[in-house]
Parts: sequence; C-alpha cells; structure tokens
Amino acid sequence: MGRRILLVDDEVAVLLTLKAVLEISGFEVDTAASAREGKSKLHTHEYHMVITDMRMESDAAGAEVIQAARSATYCPAVALLTAFPVAEEDWQEMGADKLLVKPVHTRILLEQIENLLTTHEAKLARVAPNVSKTVAVKKAAPAKKTPAKKAIAKPGAKTPVSRKSATKKSTAAKSASKPKAKKPAVKSTPKKKSKK
Repeated sequence: MGRRILLVDDEVAVLLTLKAVLEISGFEVDTAASAREGKSKLHTHEYHMVITDMRMESDAAGAEVIQAARSATYCPAVALLTAFPVAEEDWQEMGADKLLVKPVHTRILLEQIENLLTTHEAKLARVAPNVSKTVAVKKAAPAKKTPAKKAIAKPGAKTPVSRKSATKKSTAAKSASKPKAKKPAVKSTPKKKSKK
C-alpha cells in the first residue's frame, strides 16, 4: 500500500499538477479545494502527510487545516505550501513540519517530501518504538493510554467503582435490609407504625 497524501489548495491547477506529480512517484493522493473539505477528509481518512496552502477561503484557512492535522490521532507529517514568504517561527508556530514555497521544481518538491516523511516516521518511531508504520499509530495509541489511566490513582482520592460492582453492592444492601424489614413486620404491628 502506497503512502497517502492529502493536498489542500483552492487553486485547481495547482492541485491537479501536484496530484499528477505525486501519483507518478508512487503516492496515493487525495485532494481538497478548501480548508473545510480538507478538515472533513482528515476526520474520515488516514494520511501519512498533509500538504496545505496557507490562504484559501480565508487568510487563516491553512492554519485551520494544520490544526486539524495536528489533532488527528494518526499523526501525519504536515507541510505548508505557499507563494507568500513566511517567517520560520510563524509556520513552525502554526504546527507545520516544513515550508514549501510555490512555485517549486518537481524534483526538489519530491526530495523535500521524501525527506520530511523519513524524518517524521523516525520521530514517530522514537515516540512509539513498537510502531513501525505511521498509520499504525492510531491503533497503538488507545491501547497504551487506557492502562495508564487505570493504573494511576491520586493519593487520598476515592477508587472509582464500576457499574457492575455498584449494582452488586446496592443489591447486597437491599437483601441485607430485607430480613430486618420483614422481622418487625411479622413480630408486631406497633413497630411497623413507627417506621412509617
């Protein structure tokens, strides 16, 4: 299975050109012509990399796509593609891993994408050593997080009770109280009145 890339750009010519170049190089490519469409695809599919334009339906559209990519559980690499010069601290602050400046030569673009994917996968491998593929991170992450949450207990805090154990306790309490309630009712009527 090829590595999947999501291209987000409101210029159709750019989308089609980049899509063709990347597919010839062996990538699986999805496209989105707006930040809204890009964010939607990030939620419904998994990608190894997201390449987004900065200014689309608004000046902050690219930043919104980057933010959505950063919150995705499968942790894609993120590149910001723009014709406008952006200071390094600005695009890094947005959450991008790489800045690609339009127009870009095909060979250079492919080299930059390959390098970014390689360094990103290496970074993910350091974070999750048992995970060899980027997309597999999504499956591994919940399994690692769940036991950690159960194991950690704050000092002095009450231990959480599951629904089953709570039901067992309340059933046991009811059955324990039944004989006490029945005995006064059988023995004498005055005690029954005092309970009311």
